[in-house]
Amino acid sequence: MLGVIFSTPNEAAPFIEQYAGDRLGELEEGAHLQTDAVVATVVGPGKIKATLGTERLLHEHDIDTLVHAGGAVALADELEVGAVVETAFVLEGDRVELEAPDYPRMPLECPFDLDVEGTLVSQDHVRGDADASSYWERIADMRDATGYAVAYVAAQHGTSCHIVKGITGRADGDTGTAADRREAHRAVAAFLQRHVDADFPAS
Repeated sequence: MLGVIFSTPNEAAPFIEQYAGDRLGELEEGAHLQTDAVVATVVGPGKIKATLGTERLLHEHDIDTLVHAGGAVALADELEVGAVVETAFVLEGDRVELEAPDYPRMPLECPFDLDVEGTLVSQDHVRGDADASSYWERIADMRDATGYAVAYVAAQHGTSCHIVKGITGRADGDTGTAADRREAHRAVAAFLQRHVDADFPAS
C-alpha cells in the first residue's frame, strides 16, 4: 500500500479530488482516507505534528512506500514557481551545531520520472531577514517545515520514503500568490495520480 502524507488540507485537496472525487470528501488535519491502494493523511504544519502523524500512519497501516507531498519555497534561483521537484537529500535546518557527530542530512532515493531533483531543508524557525540565510538554507534548493521529520520516522520504521514538492513561491520575499500555491498543489496532485495509477492500481 502507498501512504501519502500532506502537511495541510489545501495541499491535499487537489489529489483527493483527482483520485477519489467527492466520495471521500475533504481531508482534514489528523484524518486518514483509505482506498484499496492508497491511504492519505494530513499531519499538520511543523516537525512535531509531522513526526506524530507519520508515526500514527505507519503504526495503523501496512505501508510499503511513503510519499510526502505538498509545497515548498524555492531557495535556489533555478527553481521556478510551479515546478515539481523530487528530493534527493533532506536536511534538518533548525540545528545550530555544525560540528555535531550526527550530520542532519538524509539521502533519499529518486525513483520517479521528474526532471528536477533538489535538496530540501526543513525548518520550523525561519529568519525574518531574507538576506541572513542560515547555513542549511545556503546549501539547500528549497524549504519546508515537515520533510525531515517524515523521512526520519520512515527510516526508523524501515519504510521506503520519497519527498515530492511543488514550488509555491520564493524565500527571497516573493512568497507567491494564492493562485501560484494552488497551481503548485495541482501539479503535485497530477504527479501523484500518475504514480498511483501506474504502480498502485486499485484492486
